[in-house]
Amino acid sequence: MGTRKKQLSFKTVLFKVLVYGALLAGILLILYPLYITLITSFKSPAESTENFFAFPKTFYLDNFRAVFGKSNYVRYFSNSLFITIAAVALIMLLAPMCAYAISRNMKQKYFKFIYWYILAGLFVPFQAVMVPLVNYTANLKLNNQFGLILLHVTLAAPQAIFLLVNYIRSVPSDLESAALIDGCTTFGAYWRIVLPLISPMLVTVLVLNAMWIWNDFQLSLLILSKSPNSWTLPLFQYNFKSQYTFDYNMAFASYLVAIVPIVLVYIFAQRYIVDGLTQGAVKS
Repeated sequence: MGTRKKQLSFKTVLFKVLVYGALLAGILLILYPLYITLITSFKSPAESTENFFAFPKTFYLDNFRAVFGKSNYVRYFSNSLFITIAAVALIMLLAPMCAYAISRNMKQKYFKFIYWYILAGLFVPFQAVMVPLVNYTANLKLNNQFGLILLHVTLAAPQAIFLLVNYIRSVPSDLESAALIDGCTTFGAYWRIVLPLISPMLVTVLVLNAMWIWNDFQLSLLILSKSPNSWTLPLFQYNFKSQYTFDYNMAFASYLVAIVPIVLVYIFAQRYIVDGLTQGAVKS
């Protein structure tokens, strides 16, 4: 009995060592690129040449002055901000309404077909639709920022509707029935009762899509590559090296400025993301 306790104890310790080791490796894997970005953006080219991985001796800010002063950085930042805000606004307007209609009419064959048809988009790899997308957008004269916003909304719809339909189905329909008896319209019940109750999942959908659209590179490269004036930040950074040869300090300064807004959004909203996903998992 005592030997078995010792064996169980050894297994428990070994399990904890493996778990904490994996967590530590994951933390280092995430923090190391951030460390390199932070220290390189605050070092002069001479310091980086001397020791690329060392901590900066002083806070060298000329990299940031060069980013904002020479490279038209504000234009690309504004383009990314406009595309992200417009696409997320359309997603947050259309996806909840579509999910509400589907969830409250799931017993009807038409809405059930629409639901599974939209969900099929989750299983289509982007590489399979990449070439047709480029051809269609070019033929429709949508290879611009407006076309990119429409594509972001379309590609985000399957995941957003999947999350929202399951969440809305957990909201008792009796609440809406009571509101309708009191004289509320269907849209009024949706706006005043359903939306506040699903707010954790709405925030989850908002943050997930904002992070994806802000950091999107592949779709932007396909749609916006012809016109440098309409580039987003990832496209600008992709061409940064060829434009400024080997000025890594300036490049990393631009990376740091680009990740700050989305990191702040995630920090302030991460509690709602966790709440939305966990409550949605329990309810569904």
